[in-house]
Amino acid sequence: MQLDNLSDAQARGEGARELLVFTLGDEEYGLDILKVQEIRGYDTVTRIANAPEFIKGVINLRGSIVPIVDLRLKFGLGEPHYNEFTVVIILNIGKRTVGIVVDGVSDVIQLSEEAMRAPPEFGSTVDTAYIEGLGTVGEQMIIVVDIERLMRSEEMALTDEVAARA
Repeated sequence: MQLDNLSDAQARGEGARELLVFTLGDEEYGLDILKVQEIRGYDTVTRIANAPEFIKGVINLRGSIVPIVDLRLKFGLGEPHYNEFTVVIILNIGKRTVGIVVDGVSDVIQLSEEAMRAPPEFGSTVDTAYIEGLGTVGEQMIIVVDIERLMRSEEMALTDEVAARA
């Protein structure tokens, strides 16, 4: 049995991954749903002196100090505007818990390998190391982010320092 134009394998979820889709500005991004611990509304954070601008600070999450990173600032997508739709996605990455601030969460989707395309080559002008690929679902284009690679990058290792300072 086929569902719309999905193959049988896609309909059964074979070779597909589940992604949490979130928005930053006009773009939609996806990350592996298995990395997500919870989604919460944006609340005040405790600023840490001398932290990079994209590290908003830390929160106390049930006794754990969790660094909060604003992805809009990290990706250079302009000044963030926090409102009732702004959320923090709490992630489990390795043995670390980190929160990312995004403009909103829109969906959980199944994305097949066939629907993924390699990220475009921009040379050295644009860092695409954290982009796994571009996924298409119907007319929708989703930038699939390797959130683990992003959070473990050298500059993001600062989140360890920030949590230690708190």
